[in-house]
Amino acid sequence: MKKVFVNGYGSIGSRITSFLKDDPEITVFGIGKYSPDEKVTDAISRGLNVYVPERKLDDFSNYKISGTIESALDECDLVIDAAPGGHGYKNKKNLYEPKNIPAIYQGGESTVGEESVSDLLFNSRANYDHALGKKHVMQGSCNVTGMGRILEPLREKFGNELVRFDVTLVRRWADIEQTEKNVSDTIEMTEKPHHGDDVKLYFGKDAPLYVRAIKVPTRQMHLHIMDIRFKETAPKPSQIHELFADEFGVATLWTAKGTKDIRDYAQNMGFNFTDTNMIHIHANMTTSIGDTVQLMYSDDQTGIVIPENHMLLQAMLFDKSYEEAFAHTESIFHMKEKKQKLQENFAKNN
Repeated sequence: MKKVFVNGYGSIGSRITSFLKDDPEITVFGIGKYSPDEKVTDAISRGLNVYVPERKLDDFSNYKISGTIESALDECDLVIDAAPGGHGYKNKKNLYEPKNIPAIYQGGESTVGEESVSDLLFNSRANYDHALGKKHVMQGSCNVTGMGRILEPLREKFGNELVRFDVTLVRRWADIEQTEKNVSDTIEMTEKPHHGDDVKLYFGKDAPLYVRAIKVPTRQMHLHIMDIRFKETAPKPSQIHELFADEFGVATLWTAKGTKDIRDYAQNMGFNFTDTNMIHIHANMTTSIGDTVQLMYSDDQTGIVIPENHMLLQAMLFDKSYEEAFAHTESIFHMKEKKQKLQENFAKNN
């Protein structure tokens, strides 16, 4: 039984601990908290041990704290860093490296430059084997993860027939539970979005991928519009849809009018955190004209990276093969069942 510590308890940390508690191979040793707020009470009520920085012990005197983060890390086999972007690098230098503990970092960090947390950006669909035995690995962001689930199957199927990918990311403003974040009444352009460069870390630095991004006032998922150019006549939409029929974490939907339709369905079905943990191809919007296929799909924002973290954990802690890790992750997340339900609910009208 391996012990895992989750350092941070926000959108990602709360989700990861929820699923890891169902993993018979893992013990969630505890979670790290840095602010004395209602989330401390929430974590304790869920049976989690809460640890805080040694320097902040007095700030948590009103809570039943289990100890310090520094002491907790001495007892663990791996830490999942779920701190806000930029703090992962500081934690690596101040905590994880001195204690020689393996760590997984999230998409707000970097794999390049002076504050790089790792030389590997993980995407299970593209480079699972590269994470075997690694001590420090960065999990890609939700948009970067989602593009991998689409791009890798396309590359495997069509290879040299592909000419280029042009992607417009329509990004949600904030996660659903981030109620402290105001959703501004504007469409915000993102100058030099990092997503394209991040994808190229696993897709190939010379990949003909071009990405632009805007942020819109919604909390209901991201939407990607992808133009896929071929050397000759592009495949029919039906051929593209067939490619993803058995693909992990990709559902093909016909009648969802918008991202909120999917989120509402997930909530009605009782999906954990109202997450689907997957990509949703909006099949009614797929078009093929000349040498180009236009594909539109929504990305389940934070939820999509949680099974990815689980896959990565298995590579780093257990050196499992991709097939073993995939089967175990499926047993925890039930992605096939969710996909089937989504596809049946949003099936094509006859």
